[in-house]
Amino acid sequence: MPEVIFPLDSGRRFEDQQKLGHNRWHPEIPPVATVKPGDSFRVDCREWFDGAIVNDDSAEDILNAPLLTVHKLSGPFAVEGARPGDLLIVDILDVGPIPQEDSGPLAGQGWGYTGIFAKNNGGGFLTDQFPDAYKAVWDFNGQVASSRHVPHVSFEGLIHPGLMGTAPSAELLARWNTREMALIDTDPDRVPPLALPPEAEQAVLGGLPRDQWARVGAEAARTAPPRENGGNQDIKNLSKGTRVFYPVFVDGANLSVGDLHFSQGDGEITFCGAIEMGGFIDLRVDLIKGGMETYGVHEHAIFMPGRVDPRFSEWIAFSGTSVTLDGEQRYLDSHLSYQRACLHAIEYLTKFGYSPEQAYLLLGAAPIEGRLSGVVDIPNSCSTVYLPTAIFDFDVRPSASGPFQIDPGIGAPRAENR
Repeated sequence: MPEVIFPLDSGRRFEDQQKLGHNRWHPEIPPVATVKPGDSFRVDCREWFDGAIVNDDSAEDILNAPLLTVHKLSGPFAVEGARPGDLLIVDILDVGPIPQEDSGPLAGQGWGYTGIFAKNNGGGFLTDQFPDAYKAVWDFNGQVASSRHVPHVSFEGLIHPGLMGTAPSAELLARWNTREMALIDTDPDRVPPLALPPEAEQAVLGGLPRDQWARVGAEAARTAPPRENGGNQDIKNLSKGTRVFYPVFVDGANLSVGDLHFSQGDGEITFCGAIEMGGFIDLRVDLIKGGMETYGVHEHAIFMPGRVDPRFSEWIAFSGTSVTLDGEQRYLDSHLSYQRACLHAIEYLTKFGYSPEQAYLLLGAAPIEGRLSGVVDIPNSCSTVYLPTAIFDFDVRPSASGPFQIDPGIGAPRAENR
């Protein structure tokens, strides 16, 4: 096992650990450890809400999820010799739930969860159709997940970090804040908001001196969106065996990681759409000096995915076009067409006995494939959602005999939007 350079004690809060991570992006957050090019190391990661979501049959915790406190990130980790303009190579050697802890109160101790966030607290991809909060708890049996809240399905996990990235420079951070605030100003009262501005009160800024927290917290970027540094990309294929190339914007690169997922469908459509958990990740780092210019990687990360995806041979796919539910035509709107594809999949699954929210939770958590199938045939974009048939314990295909009727069980816990 590689050296653990960021250990976490499951019996202590994130802020009470031996080494303190962070929940904002800012170039002044100091590294908690330094590694050399070629080093391999292990990092413990806490579930993104630090235990606020519990293993029960209520969705009140999802309704009241403390979004101002996320994400709980491990790091930053400085890489010796890294300079702005380099590319940081990050190999994911291994990733999994909390080792040797198969039960306990923290997600990652033998279980994880998926949430549909209430419209007034984050929302989701289909928040107008699903304004309330819902939850599904998933139990891990080795590599397989199943849920009492979404019965008759089980699937192998594709474990990955939802969030990993390098620190921004002061100039890049200023650009983020300027452009995101300009977007917010176009509709400042929108629910959910168009973007999340800096917020100092709940900021956790690692080893930065406490007398600097108020100033830096007022500038530091929230970790919710993906940006030029990578960040919260929620790419399910960043699994074991993946190699990622991150642009370096500050000396040392200052890599951070967190928000581990046991499984996720493309898009993480419920916002808390993956199976969230804490755990560990083993990394190896290296550098390509001057690589940003050499390879034209200035405002994005590139990656070579691993080869541990679950192998499915049969899928059922649903398409959607850029026409609203009210029949309004939109021009090549791929966001809308993917929404419509997801809604078609949800409606289909309800014919077998699932509630709409159970089907929505399943699409967020299971390893579905989402694709932009057509983006040039005006006026309609076409998106598709591919659902593996093998995850069901019944025949989910259309047939002349009609849909098999499942017992939906206790259903997904609900808490009304308020």
